[in-house]
Amino acid sequence: MTLLLGPPSSGKTTLLLALAGKLDTALKCSGTVTYNGHEMNEFVPQRTAAYISQHDLHIGEMTVRETLAFSARCQGVGDRYDMLAELSRREKQANIKPDPDIDVFMKAAATEGQEANVITDYILKVLGLEICADTMVGDEMLRGISGGQKKRVTTGEMLVGPARALFMDEISTGLDSSTTFQIVNSLKQTVHILNGTAVISLLQPAPETYDLFDDIILISDGRIVYQGPREHVLSFFESMGFRCPERKGIADFLQEVTSRKDQMQYWARRDQPYRFVTTDEFAEAFQSFHVGLQLEDELRTPFEKTKSHPAALTTKKYGVGKWELLKACISREFLLMKRNSFVYIFKFIQLTFMAIVTMTLFLRTEMNRDSISEGGIYMGAIFFGLIMVMFNGMSELSMTIAKLPVFYKQRDLLFFPAWAYALPSWILKIPITFVEVALWVFLTYYVIGFDPNVQRLFRQYFALVLANQMASGLFRFIAATARNMIVANTVGSFALLVLFALSGFVLSRDDIKSWWIWGYWISPMMYGQTALMVNEFRGNQWSHSLPGSTEAAGIDVLKSRDFFQEPKWYWIGVGGLIGFIILFNIFFTVALTYLNPFGSSRAVISEQTESHEQTDGIGVGGSIQLTNNESSSNNVTSSAIQEEVQRSISSKSSSVTEATIGTISIKKKGMVLPFEPHSITFDNVVYSVDMPQEMKEQGITEDRLVLLKGVSGAFRPGVLTALMGVSGAGKTTLMDVVAGRKTGGYIDGNITISGFPKKQETFARVSGYCEQNDIHSPHVTVYESLLYSAWL
Repeated sequence: MTLLLGPPSSGKTTLLLALAGKLDTALKCSGTVTYNGHEMNEFVPQRTAAYISQHDLHIGEMTVRETLAFSARCQGVGDRYDMLAELSRREKQANIKPDPDIDVFMKAAATEGQEANVITDYILKVLGLEICADTMVGDEMLRGISGGQKKRVTTGEMLVGPARALFMDEISTGLDSSTTFQIVNSLKQTVHILNGTAVISLLQPAPETYDLFDDIILISDGRIVYQGPREHVLSFFESMGFRCPERKGIADFLQEVTSRKDQMQYWARRDQPYRFVTTDEFAEAFQSFHVGLQLEDELRTPFEKTKSHPAALTTKKYGVGKWELLKACISREFLLMKRNSFVYIFKFIQLTFMAIVTMTLFLRTEMNRDSISEGGIYMGAIFFGLIMVMFNGMSELSMTIAKLPVFYKQRDLLFFPAWAYALPSWILKIPITFVEVALWVFLTYYVIGFDPNVQRLFRQYFALVLANQMASGLFRFIAATARNMIVANTVGSFALLVLFALSGFVLSRDDIKSWWIWGYWISPMMYGQTALMVNEFRGNQWSHSLPGSTEAAGIDVLKSRDFFQEPKWYWIGVGGLIGFIILFNIFFTVALTYLNPFGSSRAVISEQTESHEQTDGIGVGGSIQLTNNESSSNNVTSSAIQEEVQRSISSKSSSVTEATIGTISIKKKGMVLPFEPHSITFDNVVYSVDMPQEMKEQGITEDRLVLLKGVSGAFRPGVLTALMGVSGAGKTTLMDVVAGRKTGGYIDGNITISGFPKKQETFARVSGYCEQNDIHSPHVTVYESLLYSAWL
C-alpha cells in the first residue's frame, strides 16, 4: 500500500489519473502504463482499477445506503463468484466443513443483481456511515449529510465494487484523524489479504495513519522525488543534508522539504552554507540512492505476462449483464421520480389551473361556427392547448442537466452505458404524460365546444400525448447537448420560437418564403398541429356550408390557413410525431454517449513566471522579483521596493548559521480603518429539524431531530478559537446557526453581540463566513475574484 505525498499543484491528481487510465485524451502523453505487463489497450482499466476523485458528485435525493447499493449493483461481484467456487471445490477435496457464518457471508457477497448487498452494509460499517445510512446525501438545495460524511460516501462508492487496484485522491479532506485511520487500516488489511494494490493521496496524514503504509511516493513539480519503502525515506533526505525534527510529523516534513519557503529550516549541515536544493536535484540524487538503484534494477526486468492470473485484469466493459444494468437504472429512476413527486404534482396543478382559465376564455356558449373568423377562434384554442402541453415538457431541461455531472462520472467509471440511463428517463415518464394530457383534454374539450364525437375526443387526447412526449424528448436532447443551464435555456427558447413560427399557425404555409419552407416540413409541431386541426374541422359539427360556399365549413376554415384537408393527414401527423419522439430520444442517447462535460478551467503559468522559476538564483544570494500589474504610475513604488529588498538581502552574510532567516518587512503607506471589536456569546442554543420520513418509518416517534443540544460558548476579540469535533458532530451546523445562515429548522437559545441581541441585518454586514464548499465563478482569475470581492 502506497502513500502519495506532495504539495498542492505538484501533480498528484494527474499521476493518479494517468495510472487509472482516465487522463483526458486531448492531452499529449508519452510513456506507457502497464498492469502485470499488459498495456491498457489489452484490458479495461476503468474496471480493473478504481479512481476515487477528490470531488464529491452524488444525487442529493438518494440516501447513503441507496447510493452505495446502486454502485454495488452496477459494478457487480467481479471475481468473487469464481473465488467462492474455487474455495468450495478445495474444501470438498480436503473434507473441510466451512464456518456457517463465513459461508453465508461469502455466498451473499458473490450474488449479483441484489438491491441490498451484504458488501454495502460492510462498507457502511467500515466507513462509519451507519449513523447516516438512511439520510439523504443532499446538495445545494436539499439538506443532507455533512461534508466529511459525503467524502466517505465518495470513497465507499468505489470500495463496494470488485476493483483490485485503488487510486484514491485526497480521501481524507473533511475527515477527522480517527476516521481516516480506520478507513486506511481497513484498506491495508484488504490489500494485504487479497494481494491488492492501493495508491492513496493524503494531504496531511496523522503519524499513526502514515505508519500504516508500506511505500511512499513523494512528488514535487511533476517529478517523483522519492519512491520506495517508508523506512528509508528519512535516510535519503539525511544524505541530502536535511533532517526531520524529533517533534515533527514525517508526512509534514516530506510535504515541506521540497518547498522553497520551508526547506531552509530542515538544513542539518551546520558546517556548510545552506543553498536551495531543487526538485530536479532531489530526483537525480534518488537515482543514485540505493532504493532508486534497486527500483531501477527491478523495472529493468519486464513482468512476465504468463504469471498474471486471468482474473486479475478485467476484459469485460461492464460488471453485469445488459438486462441487470437496465433494471438497476429503472429502479433508480423510479426512486428519483418518487422523491421528486412535488415537481409532477405542481405540473398537474399548473395544468389544471390553466385548463380552468382556458375554459372561461373559450367558453362554448360564446363561440359559434357561422364564419371563417369564428373557426379561427377554435384554431386558436387548439393551438393554445398544444402550446400548454408542449411547454409542460420543458421541466425536463433543468431536471436532466441537474443529473448530468453524476451521470458523466458514473459513465466514465463504466457503471452503465448511456442507453441504460436514457431509456428509463424516457419510458418511465410516459404514464405521467397520460395523466397530464388527460387533465387538460377532459377538462377543456366539451367546455370549449369541440366536436362532441367521443372518437374525436380520444384522437385529440392521443395526438396531445404524442406532442408532449415529442417536446420532452426534444428538451432532453437539448439538455444533453448544451450541458449547461444557461446555454440550454437559450437554445430551448430559440427552439420553441422556431417551432412556433414554422408550425403553420403563426405563419400559414402560403406566407412562409420558399427558402424557409424546408423548416416547415421538418417542424415537429407542424405535424402535431395538422393532426389536431384535421381531427376537429373534419367533424360533423363543421359539416354544414357557410354562406357563399359549397364546401363544408371545416374545409373552408382549414383552407383559410392553408392546412391540409384530407382525413389521412391526422395519421400522417401522428406518424410524424412518433418518428420525432424516437429520433429525439436516439439523439439524446447519442449525445450522452459521446459528449463530455465542459472542461474545467486550468491554471496557466505565465511566461514571465516560468522563466523566473527557471533562472531564479539559489539560496540567499538570489534575486527576488516583484511584479506589478497595475498602471505605470505605480512603477516607481514597485522599483523602490525591489531595490530595498535587494539591499536587505545583499547585506546578509552569505553563510547561514541559523535554520531561520530574518523576515524583511516592507512598510507601505496606508491608513487604519476604524474597527470596534465585538464578542459573540451563545447560550443554550438548540437547533432541530423535522424528523425525516425515513427515520419515522424505522419506529422513531419524535417529531423533531435535534442536531444541536443546548450548546453554549463565546468567541472573544483577540482570541483565536479552534472549533473541533469528529465528522458529523455539528461543527458546520453551529457556525451556520451563529452566522444566521440557517433558513429552515427551529432555533432556540440566545445569541448576543457584545451583550446586545443579534440582528441579522446588521450582523451580516460586519461578519465574514468562509464555507467548506468552494463556489466560485469558473471563468475569472483568482486575482479578479479577490478584486471583485474587495469592491463589494
